[in-house]
Amino acid sequence: MSQLREGLAAARLIVGLVLTAGCTPLGQYDITINDLSVYQPEPLLQAEGVEDPALRACIEQTALDLQATEVKSLEQLNCSNAGIVSLAGLEQFSGIQSLKLSGNDIRNLLTLERLPALQQLWLDGNDIVDPVPVLRLSALTYLDLTDNPRLQCPSSEKIPPSMQLSLPDHCKAT
Repeated sequence: MSQLREGLAAARLIVGLVLTAGCTPLGQYDITINDLSVYQPEPLLQAEGVEDPALRACIEQTALDLQATEVKSLEQLNCSNAGIVSLAGLEQFSGIQSLKLSGNDIRNLLTLERLPALQQLWLDGNDIVDPVPVLRLSALTYLDLTDNPRLQCPSSEKIPPSMQLSLPDHCKAT
């Protein structure tokens, strides 16, 4: 029992030194003393179930940057110019409020219908044809659909009055 107390005291000392010395964040390392684990960080968020490798890589890099360990902690995601084609699997991150997907090859928006917290969405420079799935999002206040040359222009009654919407030039002429 005395060894355990000494080990815990030493662990506290090490943790205190690491935190006050300004070293690499403690959260990245397991700390063991005499084969006794005194600290193990939570594993970082993994994007399992996300089919598109570029989207998965973006989510995992964002999780690493934020040291995110839970799906709900991912509220903002910027995956611009990443070569993303599919959004399948993104719906598990239902807490996303701001999503930037500019300059990809996205066409299908049905997955985004399942992101109820989404407030800001950039889809400029993609291959979107049908914007209706995202126009139904009740929390969405900003939507950029510029530079989508094949976009079917939504009628004014499908655009919520509270939404700031940017459309391609060919929609402005109608």
